[in-house]
Amino acid sequence: MKKCFIISTSFLLLLTACTKDISRFNEQTKSPSNVPPSTLFSNAVRTLTDGLASANVNTNVYRLVVQHWATTTYQDEPNYDFTTRNIPQGWWSRMYRDVLVDLKEAQRLIPSDINITDEGQRKNQIAISDVMQVFTYSVLVNTFGNVPYTEALDPTNLFPKYDDAKSIYDALFTRLDADIAAMNASSAGFSATSDLVYGGSVAKWIKFANSLKMKLGMMVADVDAAKAKTAVEAADAGAFQSASDNALFAYLKTTPNTNPIWVDLVQSNRQDFVAANTLIDKLKALSDPRLSLYFKPNDAGQYVVGKLGTNNTFSDYAKVADKVTAQDYPALLLDYVEIEFYRAEAKERGFNVAGTAEQHYNNAIRASILYWGGTSIQADTYLGQTAVAYTTATGNYKEKIGTQKWIALQNRGYEGWTEYRRLDFPVLVAPTTAKSGFPNRFTYPTNEQTLNNANYTEAAAKMGGDKVESKIFWDKF
Repeated sequence: MKKCFIISTSFLLLLTACTKDISRFNEQTKSPSNVPPSTLFSNAVRTLTDGLASANVNTNVYRLVVQHWATTTYQDEPNYDFTTRNIPQGWWSRMYRDVLVDLKEAQRLIPSDINITDEGQRKNQIAISDVMQVFTYSVLVNTFGNVPYTEALDPTNLFPKYDDAKSIYDALFTRLDADIAAMNASSAGFSATSDLVYGGSVAKWIKFANSLKMKLGMMVADVDAAKAKTAVEAADAGAFQSASDNALFAYLKTTPNTNPIWVDLVQSNRQDFVAANTLIDKLKALSDPRLSLYFKPNDAGQYVVGKLGTNNTFSDYAKVADKVTAQDYPALLLDYVEIEFYRAEAKERGFNVAGTAEQHYNNAIRASILYWGGTSIQADTYLGQTAVAYTTATGNYKEKIGTQKWIALQNRGYEGWTEYRRLDFPVLVAPTTAKSGFPNRFTYPTNEQTLNNANYTEAAAKMGGDKVESKIFWDKF
């Protein structure tokens, strides 16, 4: 046995002596140095969509802010406490680090991608990547206000300055115009497997870009009517014309590509959310057919609702519908319902778009009911009610459109929050234990306050203070 040990040791020493260069052991064979741009694009879109769809309170609290959902146990977020879990930091990091960086890198790599042989396809991919950057920057501005833009995404600049929010919007309009002009439906875009929204259809991406332009135009309508009018009128004909144009991200039944709501509530076996009284009461008052499509009754078969800011026993209250928590339930980035509501509002503001305000209002509500599984007969009956019909519903156009849009954006909390701040309807009463006034924005992340303090301080001052009550530039009223 001793002889065998000596021989083995000598053999190992011989091998070691013959291997002078050991640098090869530093090679990361499982970490590719080159990543296909299409992979970066699809990963960025997936990460963005996951954030907007998630029900995890560490990521997405907007359903609680707009009072569509209530919580059973943890009442921090319904009471406007977003700092205990450092939610602003997570949202900021997701948008900058996980979405925008990937999209920018995809754009950088597309020109040298050997798999692209057609110059038209190359231009389409670059433009589509840029459209999604525009979308993501709009999310950041709409969440925080002034944010890094011209100096963002530069790894050599650790202390980027913050740009004025309105100036960022102006730049986004310019980028969208260039992207729309650059795209050509006669050439290919990303492959069907990489384009997780439109399966490779450039024509659909052109419609998406026009719809996004219309959306951004309406966002600034109260502060820059001329710019809004120009943008909306230019985008109208090229924007979504039916639900078939929806920017829909289809999740799968197999992990890890499942609906984030399923992951958050079913796979994790959480019982954190119930239907909020604010929304359910409105649905009941209007005999809205979406009541049973949005939510399912409590364990006793009744639509008893949870109250914002107080504990609610899960079994006692109505809950999210099973379809919403299905593994493959899709998420919407932008849809026909939104665009039709924008058209209705544009007509009321005197913009030159096709149709009438009433027609677009009706189209939006009908499309929402049908999308959720209702019928045309149900839509007709609903629209025929005095409290719903455009000519007889209560209030001015902002109240009529704002109330119905708030209902239609159920489960799309971020968009519901954005539109509520812009239109101010319906009137939402804060929980009695709320820690602040209504949150018009997120405060800046803690990391920015500590690591980029000089630029943070200047930006906060221009926002009127780093408070949730401070308003984004387009939130004039």
